[in-house]
Amino acid sequence: MSDQTLTQAPRRYKSPQQDSARWDDFPLREGDIVVSSPAKAGTTWVQMICALLVFQTPELPKPLSALSPWLDQLFTPQDQMYALLAEQEHRRVIKTHVPLDGLPLDPRVSYLVVNRHPLDRALSMYHQVANVRAEWLRAFNSDQDSEKYSGRAREYLLNWCRAGESDGWEQDVAAAELHHPLDAWNRRDEPNVRLLHYEDLCADLEGQMAALADWLGITVDPAVWPELVRAATFDEMKGRAEHLAPDKEILADPAEFFRSGRSGGARGVLTDADLDAYHERVGALAPKEFLDWLHGGAAGGARP
Repeated sequence: MSDQTLTQAPRRYKSPQQDSARWDDFPLREGDIVVSSPAKAGTTWVQMICALLVFQTPELPKPLSALSPWLDQLFTPQDQMYALLAEQEHRRVIKTHVPLDGLPLDPRVSYLVVNRHPLDRALSMYHQVANVRAEWLRAFNSDQDSEKYSGRAREYLLNWCRAGESDGWEQDVAAAELHHPLDAWNRRDEPNVRLLHYEDLCADLEGQMAALADWLGITVDPAVWPELVRAATFDEMKGRAEHLAPDKEILADPAEFFRSGRSGGARGVLTDADLDAYHERVGALAPKEFLDWLHGGAAGGARP
């Protein structure tokens, strides 16, 4: 990808839930950390890790969504969101689900892009939809209707295995969902962009946290380090769901936001033929080196 492509004006991403235009006038600061990922890829996990590194205590001073707010979500008025972030005197950790090509890329800011095997992420989203209150699904004008796919996880995942009705990438589930991680992959050599993978966090949480702290220029007190690592584990976060789950007002059960913390569930839902169709589909959309990494991270190898 050319430098000109990487530095072009941000693409606008807008839905009933978010609008990337809210970044246009937002005053970024030196040292800001922006956590960008597709939904259910590990966003909250990495927000928590960053908050632990910034505050260096497992007892965060406020709920995670207040310490690390979702800037472009539309539940909160823009002026209120800007004021919340302006009041923060600590190093800020800002959440978004917007790809990097929709954000203002500031050399003073660190951009973390979190990725996960697409089928694992899709299965997690399937269960997430079932945990969203019906009135909020209607408010989002969501086509991910919990009744439409109730008890039909395979049908939900098959959207990844077949081409959409339109040739436009926005209308094809696989093409649209690959765009976010592939755009970041193409920027991976930028000094202020770092790619993280769910599988690598699962395989070596402590090592990944230490490497991230070093990259962010954060020195952690060795005396509190074990407590910080423990606070970032799945069981600890699930046990504190009321304090850590985002958007609790839309969830039927905040604890179910942290459903299982496991990977590979799609293998128990899709057939071998389905998986072959999936790999054929994504293989036509992205380079093999990228897909090998996306499917397994540095530690896991390609799966399923």
